[in-house]
Amino acid sequence: MSGFSTLFLKEVLRFWKVAVQTVGAPVLTALLYLLIFSHALKNRISVYPDLEIDYLTFLVPGLAMMSLLQNSFANTSSSLAQSKMMGNIVFILLTPLSHHALFAAYISAACLRGLLVASGVIIASMFFVSVPISNIFYILFFGTCGGVILSSLGLIAGIWADKFDQVAAFQNFVILPMTFLSGVFYSVDSLPPLWQMISHANPFFYLIDGFRAGFFGRSDVPIEISICVVSLVSLFLSLGCLSLIRSGYKLRG
Repeated sequence: MSGFSTLFLKEVLRFWKVAVQTVGAPVLTALLYLLIFSHALKNRISVYPDLEIDYLTFLVPGLAMMSLLQNSFANTSSSLAQSKMMGNIVFILLTPLSHHALFAAYISAACLRGLLVASGVIIASMFFVSVPISNIFYILFFGTCGGVILSSLGLIAGIWADKFDQVAAFQNFVILPMTFLSGVFYSVDSLPPLWQMISHANPFFYLIDGFRAGFFGRSDVPIEISICVVSLVSLFLSLGCLSLIRSGYKLRG
C-alpha cells in the first residue's frame, strides 16, 4: 500500500497547496449562484410546497453536488493530462505500482477534493439559510458515488486527451451540460413529460436527486432506483478506467 499512499498524498498535496483556487474559489462560485438564482427565481419557482421548503434552501444540495462533480472531474483530468503533456507520467509508470493502486489513488484524491468543496458549500450556505439533514447515509453515499463517477470520467478524459483544449472541450460540452440539466436549479417533476424523460436518461440527475433526498427526505424518483443507477454507473466507469490503465492506452505510447 506504500505506492498507493504515496501517489494519493502527492495528488492531495497537488490541490491542497493551491487550496484557495481549488477549494475556496468553487465554494465562492456556488455561493454566487445561490444568491443570484434565489433572488431572480424565488418568486417564480415552487418546490416541495408540502414540505414548506423555500427555493433558497432547495438550491443548496444541488449546488453542493454540482460543485462536487465538477471538481472531482477537474482533479483527475487536469492531473493526468498535465503529467502526460509534461512527460513526467513516466515516473509513475516506471514504479512497481499496480493499475488498481494507481486508479484508487487518483480517484480517492479527486473524491476528497470534491467532498471538501461540497462540504464548504453546505457550511457556507448555513450562514444564509437553515439546511435540514434527513438521512446522512444518502448524503455520504451519493456524494461518494458522484466523486467516483466524475473522477473516473476525468481519468478517461485525461487519458484520451492529447492537449488541454481537448480536456476543456470534454468538460464544456459533456460535463457542464449534463450537470446543469440534471435538476440543480429546479425539480424535474415540474418539467413537461418529454423533458422529464430526457432528464431521467441523465445519470447526473439520479446523483443530485438522491443527494437532495438526504437533506429533505423527498426525491423525484424512488430512492432505490437512484441507488441502483449510480451504483451501476460507478462500477461500469471504474472497470472501464481500470481496463484503460492496464492496457496502457495513450500512456505508454
